[in-house]
Amino acid sequence: MKKIIILLTSILLLCGCSSATEEPAKPTFVPQQPPSQSLTLEEKVGQLFMVRSDSVTEDSIKTLQPGGVIMFAVDFDGITKEEAKTRIENLKNMTQVKPYIAVDEEGGTVVRVSRNPNLAPEKFESPQYYYNEGGIELVLEKEKQKSELLLDLGINMNLSPVSDVSTKTTTFIYDRTFGKGAEETADYVRQVVGVMDGCGISSSLKHFPGYGDNLDTHVTIAIDTRPLDHFRNVDFLPFISGIDAGADSVMVSHNIITAVDPNLPASLSKPVHDLLRNELAFDGIIITDDMAMAAAEGYKEPYKTAVLAGNDMIIVSDFVTAYNEVLNAVRNGEIPEEMINAAVDRIINAKIKRGII
Repeated sequence: MKKIIILLTSILLLCGCSSATEEPAKPTFVPQQPPSQSLTLEEKVGQLFMVRSDSVTEDSIKTLQPGGVIMFAVDFDGITKEEAKTRIENLKNMTQVKPYIAVDEEGGTVVRVSRNPNLAPEKFESPQYYYNEGGIELVLEKEKQKSELLLDLGINMNLSPVSDVSTKTTTFIYDRTFGKGAEETADYVRQVVGVMDGCGISSSLKHFPGYGDNLDTHVTIAIDTRPLDHFRNVDFLPFISGIDAGADSVMVSHNIITAVDPNLPASLSKPVHDLLRNELAFDGIIITDDMAMAAAEGYKEPYKTAVLAGNDMIIVSDFVTAYNEVLNAVRNGEIPEEMINAAVDRIINAKIKRGII
């Protein structure tokens, strides 16, 4: 890594009548401003990827240096708290620029960590459940407990809160949402992001521009034909609220929004990202939903397209293929290096803000 200041200090401790010398501290990497100037092109491209821990090798992490690792239930099932902490610390030590360690710990139907009784006293329930049991106060109390648990394990990003508006119990996304109208959901998102921010964990609003009543994009294509004004009057409200509250990132869905771009899923659509950047004035990290989902399959050069659309980070399973596709596109001039620099600056500055590096 070029142009990085490496600080290495040895500390001598004097305790009572005896003295002891600590082991030398690990090198601390202090990026220049803007941070992208501190990295080679290859290192910058690595920062754009959040890789699935259950699909990536240790060698590829050490060689390609991803900006984040997302962990799933398989990574936590049956292990102790100390084993989880060790596993996460080992992941962090594989990269020079410390990575995001992310999970989807939404509560209810989507939990990765608290389903293991060794790691949490109880499985976190959905925000709907807690609201019905004890109002917004209980929701926020549980959100604080969740954030503290994740941080204690070494996890620094929770891909939450779900900011979609859904009131129809029969729809795919309903159980993962607050289950109320736009204004109530917006207030819920604002307060949850505030709790997460206060705890020091990164949040991610999902799934922009609003999931609606669409089909499950994990298994099929979802085409949303609602007019853009409906998004502006309903679906955008919780995202605006979360952005104003300081959310670090926004995750973009794979739904095709015909009012904005009838040809590409939102995750690969520049017009959708332009809405988020320009109309909603979001200047944080934009993340794709998992690119291994069925609704994102079948598109030519999807990772290059995702970068050109305006994503800062891409969730991938096939890390090596994705990395090489983007790196080659930059070298060939198909992706301007200025786009990579802007994304890397957002990523690293957000990590600095959270004390990750």
